[in-house]
Amino acid sequence: MSTSSPTDKAKPPREVFIQGLTSSGRTFRPSDWAERLAGAMSCFRPGGVASGPMAHIGYSPYCVPTSIDNVKCVVVNEALRDIEPMAWDFVMNFARDNDLQVVDACLLPEVPGTGKG
Repeated sequence: MSTSSPTDKAKPPREVFIQGLTSSGRTFRPSDWAERLAGAMSCFRPGGVASGPMAHIGYSPYCVPTSIDNVKCVVVNEALRDIEPMAWDFVMNFARDNDLQVVDACLLPEVPGTGKG
């Protein structure tokens, strides 16, 4: 028998969106910055670094490039902070050093059949 209550459940990790726009609204360059940043974080995965011939392919689920309303973004899951605080600091310092807009948000899954989140 479980003695936990609904209030005992841990909150799901939040997500931070680093947008490819400076605080003044200018588009950040180079145009592939999101893929480069997420690629640098690709080794931070559940279960650690992957190995094998295809290990270099794919992004970490904790740091994913995307595009929202034609603006390049990187979605960073705060679970990265628990796994490797220096990696979290790296992406957050990247955003700060490049004057990029950072928003706390949550990606919603698409609703089947609507094409919308």
